[in-house]
Formats: sequence, structure tokens, C-alpha cells
Amino acid sequence: MPIQIRQEQPADYPAVFTLVEHAFSDLEISDHTEQFLVERLRKSDAFIPELSLVAEEEGKIVGYILLTKLKIRNEQQEFESLSLAPVAVLPEYQRQGIGAMLIEQAHRIAKSLGYTAVILVGHENYYPRFGYKPASTFGIKFPFEVPEANAMAVELVENGLAGIRGTVMYPPAFFA
Repeated sequence: MPIQIRQEQPADYPAVFTLVEHAFSDLEISDHTEQFLVERLRKSDAFIPELSLVAEEEGKIVGYILLTKLKIRNEQQEFESLSLAPVAVLPEYQRQGIGAMLIEQAHRIAKSLGYTAVILVGHENYYPRFGYKPASTFGIKFPFEVPEANAMAVELVENGLAGIRGTVMYPPAFFA
């Protein structure tokens, strides 16, 4: 049976918690609390249910992605955008294209909801295949130290970040 991508439901929360915990357990760059971030984001104003997706195979949740609202702010203006955090796949299902399926579907849904761009901090060799470029290319900065190669943005529509410059303002749930 092929992988199915669908919107996460409340009944999925325990499986997603465990999945995210396992997916990040061996990563050196992780603080190993991503599963708690997901819980906080679900309860926040930044949460968009349509952008909380699971990958399922034969009834088993094997992957997860979450896009939430954030702001990009400068001295004159504030713009709404999205943050991708996290994308997670169970270790035994990694390197099979499930993460790519989740990212591509999340991008499609975000675009259909009227969002024009996504911001993330991630692996510099993984995300460019989905169109991500250094956020600095668009004049976007982060409110914390992050290597330029890992601070990225993608336009979901042509010129989706045109004229948008400023600093990423994450919702409080990211820092609780």
C-alpha cells in the first residue's frame, strides 16, 4: 500500500509525539525537544490545522510535517509567512522520499491557502532541492545566530518575497 499524506487529527497526537521524538533522537544538531515544540505550536495562534500533515502507511504514521504562522518585521511593516518546523520521518522509513512527499504536499496546501513563502532553519544540503535559498538572498534575517547556509526561505509563488525584508519573528511557542 502506498504512502498516504493526510491532515493530522487529534487521535494522531500520541503517535506523532513518539515519531518526532524517535526521528530526532540520534541527531547531534537537535536539542531533542522537537516533540514538545509540536505540542506547544498546536495550542498556539500560529497553528494551521490544514498544514499539520502525517504520512501514513497501512495505518501506521511514519512521517510528519508542520507549517505554522510567523511574521517578518522591519521598521515600517510586518508580513505574514510560514515556518517549517519540524519535518520528521521514522528512522526505518528515512531515505525513501517520505520527507519530500510531506514538504511538497505542505507547500501545495500552503499555496492554496494564500501563503506566499516558507522560512526554515535546516540542513543546507537537503532543502535546496525544494527551492529553498539562503534567507539573506531575500533580505530576511533571523533573531538568533544561525549559519547563513542553514537559514532558508522559499517562495511558493513567483515573487512571493518581493519587497519583504526584515527579521523573522517566531511565535512565543517556539521559545517556551
